[in-house]
Amino acid sequence: MHARPDDRSSGHLNSRRAVRPPDLPEVRLGRFDEGLLDRRQRLQAPVTAVGALAVEELREDPVVGGESAGQGPREGADEFVNLELSSPRVAPLPLGQAWLVLVVVIVAELMDLVDTSVANLAGPSIRADLGGGPMTLQWVLSAYTAAFALGLVTSGRLGDLIGRRRLFQLGMAGFTVASLACGLAPSAGFLIAARVFQGLFGSVMIPQGLALVKIVFPPEHLRKALMPFGPIMGLAMVAGPILAGWLLHLDLFGSQWRSIFLINVPFGILAAALGWFVLPRHSGEDRGARLDLRGVGLLTAGSALLIVPLIQGRELGWPLWTYTMIAASLVVFGLFAGSERRSSHPVITRSLFGNRSFVVGLLIVGGFYAALSAFVLVVNLLLQSGLGWTPLQTGLALIPWAAGTAAATLLSGAVLAAKLGRANLHSGLAIAVLGLLALWWSTAHWGADLTAWKLAPALLVTGFGSGLLFVPLFDFVLGDATTEEVGTGAGVLNAAQQFANAIGVAALGTVFFARVGQPSTTSYLTAAELVFGICAGVYVLVFVLVGLLPRHSQQGSE
Repeated sequence: MHARPDDRSSGHLNSRRAVRPPDLPEVRLGRFDEGLLDRRQRLQAPVTAVGALAVEELREDPVVGGESAGQGPREGADEFVNLELSSPRVAPLPLGQAWLVLVVVIVAELMDLVDTSVANLAGPSIRADLGGGPMTLQWVLSAYTAAFALGLVTSGRLGDLIGRRRLFQLGMAGFTVASLACGLAPSAGFLIAARVFQGLFGSVMIPQGLALVKIVFPPEHLRKALMPFGPIMGLAMVAGPILAGWLLHLDLFGSQWRSIFLINVPFGILAAALGWFVLPRHSGEDRGARLDLRGVGLLTAGSALLIVPLIQGRELGWPLWTYTMIAASLVVFGLFAGSERRSSHPVITRSLFGNRSFVVGLLIVGGFYAALSAFVLVVNLLLQSGLGWTPLQTGLALIPWAAGTAAATLLSGAVLAAKLGRANLHSGLAIAVLGLLALWWSTAHWGADLTAWKLAPALLVTGFGSGLLFVPLFDFVLGDATTEEVGTGAGVLNAAQQFANAIGVAALGTVFFARVGQPSTTSYLTAAELVFGICAGVYVLVFVLVGLLPRHSQQGSE
């Protein structure tokens, strides 16, 4: 990848164009760098491409790849960028202040990651307290991830229009208030609405935070600043289920499941207060950015028309309106595609859909994360609702899966992805399929006599196999993308991953509860075996599709 031509006037750096002097290290946005873990493959998936979330916000920045001198905003404005830190508009902060900015952003990342993972563990307790059928639990999980996915679509341009500092603080405050509302929810409907707001505020908070981190550090210190993300997010993935189980077990002040949301409140207040003093006032926002409201509206409507019937259809007996909504969603998505072709500021760069690797990659990301989110949901339901385990026992039982995931993520990011290329993805999927089949066998063989120790080998293998994909997957999907496409492509993949989480919970959750029928230990075991088998089948299909991706990742091909 080449830096842009130098564009200086009268000895001064043109503030409307990104220039990377030859002696500055290149800062890559939108992918994993040296094993960096991204919390954003969120959950559900403990880790994802941290930088990819920031790309959507940074891609239209006039200092990092937005308008050129004397020009209006570029169509789509999605060029993958080199971060120029010598401009006065984005001058690095003193190191002490920059590290405090990093602390604020890490707190935001942890709040979001832990909140998502613990909600799965607390699902059965929430349902028992607030009432409602299986549909309630599916909505509590899907409302957050679907809202988060849709919010990512606009968060980049909103950062330019509103300001990254202002939007981050708004997201942090909103996420904190929404967490408080979740913890005080008097009914299932209120909780679901609060979860929607949590997802929306989280989707504008997280990308702005990563963008700010990349701006406040001098180039020579940026890699060092990003290094803590990997270990911290990996540790959070392992500790999340334990923390949730412990809080539910303690039942502080009779709060039951509510404590898993209320714990966000003090951390959110402290982070917001610290952020008020240390976050930079300016970060090179592009005030000329444009938002395709029609495209965003059509995408939101189509997503809602699809998710609502998938979640509510089974419990209501699949009335005619559910099929009508699913058909309508396809029509609306078609209208969205037509709107994108005509828009001068498309939500998604049009040329991406002429890229075979990207189109196939959307299917891969969708299948992989839909199956993963369903797997996590079903394991929690089986152990708690089916076998009667406590949340603490369930959290402890999931440690092998979380540990395997964290270990494989670090190993893949540091060594395997670069050495094995595409074979790393194939290896991870093959191992994950073996783990799911082992889990299916363990469930069928041991039945009601299952213990944490009997489940541990299968969970460890499943987690390790899945973890091998988290770091390099996006890089391989974008392996054939041009520099102008990578920024938007990474943002779309992140949104697709979140949307797949919601669809997985909705669709395979429906399959699970339909198979359970009249709840009993045997019916839960049988239903879990069915979903484990389906997840393994989906991974096999993903395995085949991976063969259509480039042999080397975007990072490795440069």
